[in-house]
Amino acid sequence: MDKFTALTGIAAPMPLVNIDTDMIIPKQFLKTIKRSGLGVNLFDEMRYAQDGKEIPDFVLNQPAYRNAEILVAGDNFGCGSSREHAPWALLDFGIRCVISTSFADIFYNNCFKNGILPIVLPQDAVDVLMDDARKGANARMTVDLESQTVTTSEGQSFGFDVDPFRKHCLMNGLDDIGLTLEKVAAIDTFETAAAQARPWV
Repeated sequence: MDKFTALTGIAAPMPLVNIDTDMIIPKQFLKTIKRSGLGVNLFDEMRYAQDGKEIPDFVLNQPAYRNAEILVAGDNFGCGSSREHAPWALLDFGIRCVISTSFADIFYNNCFKNGILPIVLPQDAVDVLMDDARKGANARMTVDLESQTVTTSEGQSFGFDVDPFRKHCLMNGLDDIGLTLEKVAAIDTFETAAAQARPWV
């Protein structure tokens, strides 16, 4: 998993509330167990018409936001069914941070496990960030995980809370496998001792 320390990039405004996981990545794209290749189908039903052509009005189809790395969204982002493909699709598109007033619990947890920082802020702060995101590609937002701040293109900053353990994992690029590998020496010691104490096992 890639480390997340600080990010300065384009933020895309998506003020819709209750964006669920089926909107993020529709069910027909859940057949794969690969984490790559899902970005093209992110928000598929909002991005493409039935003939497969892009819908020009959709924010991520607009030239200013094609390379967005931050998403400023409406309330209750990631609700609906549980699917890890949702953060996979966001990450494969290039989104490393999602900012909202609230997230569905399972989606929120899955973000951290996949290198995405979900930030919860009060409505007034999200409103300011949403307005900043609407300025387009020339307005770059900065997310600093070390200082736990989000800063607009004009320098206005907002602090956010994050669990210290999750912060440690993101800043060091540690997913569940990475956390286990950190303990490999202790695991080897235990297995050696166990084999000597119970050679019949």
